[in-house]
Amino acid sequence: MSPPLRHLHTSPTLPAAADVVVIGGGIIGVFAAYYLARRGVSVALVEKGRVGAEQSSRNWGWCRQQNRDARELPMASKSLDLWERFAIESGEDTGFHRCGLLYLSNDDAELARWANWGDFAKTAGVTTYMLDSRQAAERGKVTGRAWKGGVFSPTDGTADPAKAAPAVAAALMKLGGSVTQNCAARGIELEGGRVCGVVTEAGVIRTRTVVLAGGAWASAFCRQLGIRFPQASIRQSILSVAPVEHRLPDALFTSGVSVTRRTDGRYALAISGRARVDVTPQFLRFAPHFVPMFAKRWRNLLPGGLEGIRGGHETLKRWRLDAPTPMERVRILDPKPDRVAVAETHRRAVELLPELREARITHAWAGFVDSTPDGVPGIGEVPGVPGLILAAGFSGHGFGIGPGAGHLIADLASGADPIVDPTPYQPGRFAQSAWGKVADF
Repeated sequence: MSPPLRHLHTSPTLPAAADVVVIGGGIIGVFAAYYLARRGVSVALVEKGRVGAEQSSRNWGWCRQQNRDARELPMASKSLDLWERFAIESGEDTGFHRCGLLYLSNDDAELARWANWGDFAKTAGVTTYMLDSRQAAERGKVTGRAWKGGVFSPTDGTADPAKAAPAVAAALMKLGGSVTQNCAARGIELEGGRVCGVVTEAGVIRTRTVVLAGGAWASAFCRQLGIRFPQASIRQSILSVAPVEHRLPDALFTSGVSVTRRTDGRYALAISGRARVDVTPQFLRFAPHFVPMFAKRWRNLLPGGLEGIRGGHETLKRWRLDAPTPMERVRILDPKPDRVAVAETHRRAVELLPELREARITHAWAGFVDSTPDGVPGIGEVPGVPGLILAAGFSGHGFGIGPGAGHLIADLASGADPIVDPTPYQPGRFAQSAWGKVADF
């Protein structure tokens, strides 16, 4: 079952040319296009299915600085301000609000990690509070449990995945940007080694700059150009329950289960890190690059099934530009949720928050989280292909940092001063092991 998502009406007509073409209508793609349009750049966004229908509507909705990788923290901090500013500038509602994020734990090692991060956060100007047992029990009193400690990050918040990407796309269209849904980009044309156009199922858009924000499809798309981008996807399952009479915390994390309140009053429930690994040809090819990451998470990563192969997003095959591609056969990646995980998530949530006992399950869904070997996205011009800017591999962090990432991408595409230092995200960092033009396909 797909999660709820705002329906968006877009034009079926493609422009003949644009300064920049954005491939992918997830949160990264729409924010990149929006910030380009705001600075007067003509931009065309093409989406093979519906705007926001894949991972951008299948995540928790957290917009956080807390516990961020140091490389992502500057972008996360900028993003919080941009989430707020977007609503003022556009008049569109993403559901964003700084509700604060509450973390509770009875694990000494986990609390020590949070405390260490808190010390680092102070040097970065981030406001976060460690909670002692009394404070944690008070903030978490709805659980009826004693807690050894926790963290409260008051300036962090959430946005609504059902609203966010379509809201940004709507704002883009108000600025004159073109958005076309149900239109797959099949490939990129080059002239003299540089980007000169995007081939779609509905025709060619002439352009000198392309942003590839293809999410879980990015690696297979790169392969069509002879580019090797190491990416692996894992399948995570989430469910939502109906509103309850007693309001629960807006955003609560525990190692057992996490709870997030949506703008319509429903609560999204998930187990952090719990996922299925669906073996695919692409997964097998890049598996050696991901051994360190998977080794750290082996307790929560379970063997999957055929959902990854059915999706077609991790194929190693080349496709033709004049015939339907896997992206046209599967417009929206909508894998089956893990029934065992859904049942266990619900059980843990009810145990943690008894108020949820009578709340019916309204939806259960799964999504593919696209990851890089180091868990940090690749953002920047692809080495050897002038005009092609990659924006993929957000490793489950993309929704919250979507505005900052989109702004950075727009900066790179337009030649403006970057909003944050782009160095940590440069695709070239994979050069030693898995990046670059290759000839062994």
